Amino acid sequence: MKKNIMLMADPTDAEDRNVSTEGLERGQRARLIRKTRNALGLSQLEFANRFHISVGTLRDWEQARAMAPDFAVAYVKVIGLNPDMVAKAVA
Repeated sequence: MKKNIMLMADPTDAEDRNVSTEGLERGQRARLIRKTRNALGLSQLEFANRFHISVGTLRDWEQARAMAPDFAVAYVKVIGLNPDMVAKAVA
């Protein structure tokens, strides 16, 4: 299966690679999750514990090793809007 390339590798950079559509989306989701956690001033462990997410899963999402599913992105967006309400709801 051929992947759609969104961004071609820089030919002057031996370590650069093409970026696929999926890779770009995975990176955007990773950034959203990381920025939300950082805005709350929480470590990965604190965020994972407070919002009942496996810390390993959170790390994989933030480092774009795995793409966060749609429901997880929606959950993180709600956390960003009202973290105290979400923490209370999952307690």
